[in-house]
Amino acid sequence: MLFGLLLAPWLEPAEQAFTNGLVSVSAALVRTGGGSALAQQDVMRSQSTDFAVRMANGCNGLHVMIVLWSAIVAFPASLSQKIRGLVIGSVAIHGINLLRFISLFFLGQYAPNWFEFAHVYFWESMIMLDSLVIFWLWTQYVSRSSVTLNAGE
Repeated sequence: MLFGLLLAPWLEPAEQAFTNGLVSVSAALVRTGGGSALAQQDVMRSQSTDFAVRMANGCNGLHVMIVLWSAIVAFPASLSQKIRGLVIGSVAIHGINLLRFISLFFLGQYAPNWFEFAHVYFWESMIMLDSLVIFWLWTQYVSRSSVTLNAGE
């Protein structure tokens, strides 16, 4: 159902604004680290080279976040534990996705031969693996919380 919402025409402006915001944050982080980047909607452009990278739909972390949300919602846990997992998991996924986007930006400029491999194979696998690790860590938290609650009874 949530994947279907990403395809809804009435939600497209919000998704595009979210993507543009991620690109702006990425460019600001690059500049903070001493690099040169300019955000132009969903494109991050180098100010010192001719390279630019676009964050397309599907690259903004929302699909991976939905997979994580589905796992968390389906897992037997309290509502407060699920909310905590959804919030912290979402922040973690988007933090990792910012790292992914920024690393691809630098690879495209300084190691273009590695860009396609990193984009299509490495980061696609890593972002999904990261969501599984986040889910596993959350289940460990839920399990420890249950053990602690049961021991106190």
